[in-house]
Amino acid sequence: MTSKDVLPRGRRMITRTVGVSRVIIALAVLALVVMLAGGTDSYTVPRDNDILLADGFFKRMRDLFAERAYEDAFSAGGGGGGGGGGMEMADEAVPQAPVDTSHLDSPPKPKVVEGWPKVEHSFGQVTAVTIDLQGNPVIFHRGSRTWTAESFNESNHYQQIAEGPIVETTIVTLAAADGAVLEERGAGIFYMPHGLTIDRGGNMWLTDVALHQAFKFMPGRDYPSITLGHRFEPGSSRSHLCKPTAVAVASTGEIFVADGYCNSRLLKYNAAGRLIRTIPQPPEFLSLQVPHGLTLLEHLDMVCVADRENMRVVCPRAGLQTSNGEGTQAATIQEPDLGRVFAVAAYGDLVYAVNGPTSPMIPVRGFTIDPRSETIIDHWGPQFENPHAITFCPNGSAMYVTEIGPNRVWKFSLAN
Repeated sequence: MTSKDVLPRGRRMITRTVGVSRVIIALAVLALVVMLAGGTDSYTVPRDNDILLADGFFKRMRDLFAERAYEDAFSAGGGGGGGGGGMEMADEAVPQAPVDTSHLDSPPKPKVVEGWPKVEHSFGQVTAVTIDLQGNPVIFHRGSRTWTAESFNESNHYQQIAEGPIVETTIVTLAAADGAVLEERGAGIFYMPHGLTIDRGGNMWLTDVALHQAFKFMPGRDYPSITLGHRFEPGSSRSHLCKPTAVAVASTGEIFVADGYCNSRLLKYNAAGRLIRTIPQPPEFLSLQVPHGLTLLEHLDMVCVADRENMRVVCPRAGLQTSNGEGTQAATIQEPDLGRVFAVAAYGDLVYAVNGPTSPMIPVRGFTIDPRSETIIDHWGPQFENPHAITFCPNGSAMYVTEIGPNRVWKFSLAN
């Protein structure tokens, strides 16, 4: 257990602010070393138009840490309303109970299953992976279509409607044992696939960033039973989506949609598809920038978000059992080596995440995160290039990661 676990909330904020300054200084020194060594021009980041590297990386990191420090001070000062608020009141914050870290002694570490798949595949950009009710991985890919600079105009309208939907099958079920293709479907439906998840009832939830829609397909059906958003119409109203990225479905039937590249918000629906909450909303002090992946920790009543361009994972209250606590400060995991987070998946009390190309000094790899103590507790993975999605088998026997650059699927076993 670290000192962070037992310090009162207000004192933790002061400590974190001091630490932030040290991190910024360290990053500046590293940047200077790189410049003196010949700059960063010699480094080429694998690029895809779905993976747009933000300009001014170090400025962004500095701004983000400053924003995080302000959020903590805001929370510690009672929301900034009267009474002085801010850092002056930090020492008066009510102490929190120490976080139980006994479950973090030996978190499962993913290990690559060598030689899987045993057969070669030729997929398009593999954007998502989930697990069906039989324990087999199901992927969502773009076939011969790619996301380019010409795919959307400045108002986010898709520019290649005339080409029609993707003619190849886009949804592929693979055998967990050897990776052989078990089933293919989804031809002639989608224009630019992105997110995929299968809920406990076997229903398939998919997002298409070109259509600006999210869909629910019941088992064996080729037509959606629920459609969210308007076809080819980007928007920010209650009934519109704009390049939605991911869906997470609770055991209660409630639906969370990450909306997405344009609106940078989460939308929560009831099981019938009626909007019941937008995240963030007042008085929620939370700013998202491209929420790219979602996962639910129902027993903790959290929905964790891969907040991609903010280079962090945030876990606001999901409000599955009660609305009490909605809008309170989200658990936030943001460390200098985290980079741009593309996907998250829950495993018990933990969240496993993968980042993508961010900076030559930040490796592309996997992370094990404890949202309760807001810390990264492990790093793992091979030399990824462009990981885009991650999922676990419900029984915890395996984990899968897909990449959008080399268009491949990794299988991992889990060992302590």
